Amino acid sequence: MSASSATSAARVLAGPSTPGLPDGHGVSEHGSLEFSKDGRRLFLGTAPLPPPDPGEDAPDPIKVDLWHWKDPELQTVQKVRADQEKKRAYRAVVTVADGRFVQLATPDIPEIDLTDEGTAGIARSSVPYLPLVSWDASYSDIYALDLATGEKRRVVEKARYGATLSPDGRAIVTYDVGARAWFGVDLATGARTDLTSALPVSFEDEAWDLPDSPRPYGVAGWLDDGRSVLLYDRYDIWQVPLDGRDARMLTDGHGRREHLVYRYVKLDPEATSIAAREPMVLSVRNERTKASGFARHAGPAAGPAAPTTLYTAERMVSQLAKAKDADRVIFRRQRFDEYPDVWTSTLAFAAPTQVTHANPQQEGIRWGRASLTSYVNADGRTLDALLIVPEDFDPSQQYPLMVYIYEELSDSLHQYRAPAPGTSINIPRYVSNGYVVLMPDISYDTGYPGESALKCVVPAVLQLVDEGFIDRQRIGIQGHSWGGYQISYLITRTDLFRAVQAGASVVNMTSAYGGIRWGTGLSRAFQYEKTQSRIGGPPWDYPLQFIENSPLFWVEKVTTPYMTIHNDEDDAVPWYQGIEFFSALRRLGKEAYLFNYNGEKHGLRERDNQKHWTVHMDEFFDHHLKGAPKPAWMEQGVRYLDRGRRDVGALFKATPEATSDARSH
Repeated sequence: MSASSATSAARVLAGPSTPGLPDGHGVSEHGSLEFSKDGRRLFLGTAPLPPPDPGEDAPDPIKVDLWHWKDPELQTVQKVRADQEKKRAYRAVVTVADGRFVQLATPDIPEIDLTDEGTAGIARSSVPYLPLVSWDASYSDIYALDLATGEKRRVVEKARYGATLSPDGRAIVTYDVGARAWFGVDLATGARTDLTSALPVSFEDEAWDLPDSPRPYGVAGWLDDGRSVLLYDRYDIWQVPLDGRDARMLTDGHGRREHLVYRYVKLDPEATSIAAREPMVLSVRNERTKASGFARHAGPAAGPAAPTTLYTAERMVSQLAKAKDADRVIFRRQRFDEYPDVWTSTLAFAAPTQVTHANPQQEGIRWGRASLTSYVNADGRTLDALLIVPEDFDPSQQYPLMVYIYEELSDSLHQYRAPAPGTSINIPRYVSNGYVVLMPDISYDTGYPGESALKCVVPAVLQLVDEGFIDRQRIGIQGHSWGGYQISYLITRTDLFRAVQAGASVVNMTSAYGGIRWGTGLSRAFQYEKTQSRIGGPPWDYPLQFIENSPLFWVEKVTTPYMTIHNDEDDAVPWYQGIEFFSALRRLGKEAYLFNYNGEKHGLRERDNQKHWTVHMDEFFDHHLKGAPKPAWMEQGVRYLDRGRRDVGALFKATPEATSDARSH
């Protein structure tokens, strides 16, 4: 410490009497302290001062929630976010030289985004649109921000996907959902420039099948001159100047021609922009074969050109990182039967070598082989599917088939899956025990999610059966959450499956629509109107679609043994959905089992519960699909008083009278 710094007196930069601090506010202990890169500004957080202590004699608050129709957020959302809200701090700034304090964030405009240098920023507010989250989506207004005065001027209204601030703080790019185009906005003048409408490709998801506006592919980053931005289309990377003129496809259309998806890889974690005159490293993935790796482009200043491939493999290659001061990179690569070990090479990817061998215990274990196949759905559309067969697969033999579904799964072709317990089937366990596993992609029509699944899954299975190595009498299917819903629907329309496990499944869309996702506190309405459940509107507008897509209303048609897991603290799908379907099946005398792991949420977290469930699910499928003996729990059930016991075999030594008496209650 120098003599001058040792003797200099400390001074208050922000405190209770600081001019400009809002009334009733103080410096927040929860706000972060950050200096701008030049050291001229200190950013801090402020918050309302806590109310005075009411004293020991004050009565306890009444434990009651008032749900008001004008509440910006549901009471459940407020409850989930209560602790976060208690710690909310509103960003402010102090000029170090003169101690001038400026409040930047306020309750009505609470979010501040700064450049990495801390010399400029924008403000954001979702406050006007908070109620829309329940049935629509999240939106925000974007404001130009003056750090010297705190003044804010709105430049974008109701932005769906936010804004990306230029490194110099002079402009933003934002996606306009209504115009279906990227816009540049000059923060000084508020002038908006359409950047992409005139270009010959779409910059939003071309495969979008939700009842909502497609999302854009995204922003790679700003160039270091602050005058151009790099944007993604489905395959390629575009350099788009902020004046909207002379945009060019840097990857020269090579991605679209070859079905290669190119994306920028940021190798320097401290970089705030993309250097125009330096080469770029890109990730590359073959959309058809799922092979992946890395490529090199000479850089934006060099102009459009097909990237040079550096390294690709019929594997999932990812997590590229570069040494700060050496020509050395590391990355991971994996395949269904290859653990994601770490590899290293030069940045030119000359002679990559394996660094780790983290899973030697896999050697000698019977595994499986994954491949990509295709099928034609009932609408005549060709879709992808994953086919995973035992290591010693013989196409002249007949195998039991396990189908696993969600939405699109083909991109996980090369994903490594460790043999472990969990909430869904463990694929290595099944193929190593003589099953074939099929994972078909599913495409959807708005208003008919159940029928869409039917038109995809059944044709995919029947096409595989026609190849001759699947025993049609031994076909099972498993899925969780959205996968579980589709399975519950399927068995009301087909008897193709010998046994099914549909975890945490919605079965009654009319009751689920108005429920709560307890993990977030959000209403479930948005799922049906805008996202995964794909109805496209509320039940008063589409009553028939809500009923037609609800398995509960067609439960009498079920002939397939049904197993589900639905836990009593499920924070995504209300567990009464599982109860509704189980109770209906039970009343109709149909084989059904419901597992409820007390205190567990949407997916199992506790290791013992994962093991317990995995064993029971495997027993269920092995009995129905491989002829294994029926376990006692399937024959007799487990009394409430005996639940959770680890000496499961002892449970079934009770007298028949005792068992009958327990069931009568």
